[in-house]
Amino acid sequence: MNLKNILVIAAHPDDELLGVGGTVRRFVNEGATAHALILAEGLTSRGESRAETNHSELLALQEDARRAAAEIGYSGIDFCGFPDNRMDSMDVLDIIKTVSNYVEKYKPDTIFTHHHGDLNIDHRLTCEAVLTACRPVGNYCVKQIYAFETPSSTEWNFNYTEPFTPNVYVDVSDTLEAKIRGMACYRTESTEYPHPRSAEALRALGRYRGSNAGFKMAESFVLLRAAI
Repeated sequence: MNLKNILVIAAHPDDELLGVGGTVRRFVNEGATAHALILAEGLTSRGESRAETNHSELLALQEDARRAAAEIGYSGIDFCGFPDNRMDSMDVLDIIKTVSNYVEKYKPDTIFTHHHGDLNIDHRLTCEAVLTACRPVGNYCVKQIYAFETPSSTEWNFNYTEPFTPNVYVDVSDTLEAKIRGMACYRTESTEYPHPRSAEALRALGRYRGSNAGFKMAESFVLLRAAI
């Protein structure tokens, strides 16, 4: 991996940590720059309607995300405010154009995003929008696109046609704890074991992925596209 300018495009606050937090922290430590783009607002799908969520709660969630981003080493984090778990109610073209604008803004050489086989509809649409926005035409800056696994979505889908089958492993033995600290910043998203997003489960996944590749701890990815 030759990563200098990273853009993580995620559906919800905390997704920017769950699948890629240790990797981003490692490469930032090695001199890379990283930004996070969060497409959907979070929280508002937990009630019967979006209106049930107080705006102050969304602002608090964004503040949690900024504190978590500091643990990971993101230079900045942007929020688009799309409807949580309702992105399929939007015109897909609007999602693609939004992603395109941020790709043009940051001009990343590497993008990390969701796996298209995830259970969550917002994850699938995010992946689709990234691949469409990053078509290799014109002044093409994105050289690598990777899909990450999102605990409590990737492994919960019952889909044999698009399983998450990683082919890239990043040694995060020295940086996985940054992801754990970042997740602790999320007051509404932190969970207790045996939930997949709990600190204990995230460490267990790191050990398992590390054992796949001979590392103490690892995060794993599917390489979606490389232009070398």
